[in-house]
Amino acid sequence: MADGNAPDPGELEAGVLSGDRGALSQAITLAESTRPEDAPAAQALISALLPKTGGALRVGLTGVPGAGKSTAIEALGLWLVERGKKVAVLTIDPSSARTGGSILGDKTRMQQLAVSEDAFIRPSPSGGVLGGVARKTREAILLCEAAGYDVVLVESVGVGQSESEMADLVDTLCLLLVPGTGDELQGIKRGLMEVADVVVVNKADGDRVNAANRARGDFRQALHMLPPSTPGWETPVLTASALEGTGLAEIWDAVEGHRKVLEDSGLLEERRARQREVWLDSMIEDAALEHFLSREGVTEAVQAAQAAVASGEKTVPEAFLSVLESAGS
Repeated sequence: MADGNAPDPGELEAGVLSGDRGALSQAITLAESTRPEDAPAAQALISALLPKTGGALRVGLTGVPGAGKSTAIEALGLWLVERGKKVAVLTIDPSSARTGGSILGDKTRMQQLAVSEDAFIRPSPSGGVLGGVARKTREAILLCEAAGYDVVLVESVGVGQSESEMADLVDTLCLLLVPGTGDELQGIKRGLMEVADVVVVNKADGDRVNAANRARGDFRQALHMLPPSTPGWETPVLTASALEGTGLAEIWDAVEGHRKVLEDSGLLEERRARQREVWLDSMIEDAALEHFLSREGVTEAVQAAQAAVASGEKTVPEAFLSVLESAGS
């Protein structure tokens, strides 16, 4: 954040607690900042707001390409708002591997939800993090909870490199699939099916209704051969049409049913504790990497090593050792 435009921390905290969407956006921008000088203010803000967090239903939505995640999130978000819920949507955009930029187009894709006073949509670049989640999504979830949102929906890019990344962010993970030609199971990773708490076959409309019902049966059968995502919970497989707004009540019933199982069994606090552990680990990893790269000569050594590997002058292990030697490790 630019020094001249940095908000007063106390005012920012008060703005978030009052539910001001502008203050919430500024707070998330501060939390996402990679500027070392912003880190103390960001951590102080998160620490001050932590007592006001933890009350929202944290729901992750992931799925195969073309599953209609954005359409489904908007439909579900509008459905929840109509029933008196305040809904925050954190969408993760794929960062460009070449430029580091991101599309950040979800506000244009969720036009109806974006104008609702009871909804907040925040796109964040993934920054190349595996699993399709942004590095600072945990902080963004907490800030949304402090701002009074009842439901936080987190959408991944659906890349599927690391299913546990999303599972460690939310309490309930919803997997969106689409009906096809009968071979849907071939493209679904076992790990993704194992961590899904709710499975939804989307686009069950028009001439795809029969295909959706067949896919539902196939996925149900497949889930019977896998361990449950949550002890005492049988992962439901539902059909829905985000376009037509059907199946939304059933999806939310399943989310609330899963939440009740977590609460009654004590597993909700276990999941939240696990989320805090992962958050700590990620902060330590970030700090260690930053400390390493800040050593004198390391950045130049990394660049030289990359050039040597590209030209074939050195093997990757040799180049790696040269970087370590430059850092005095």
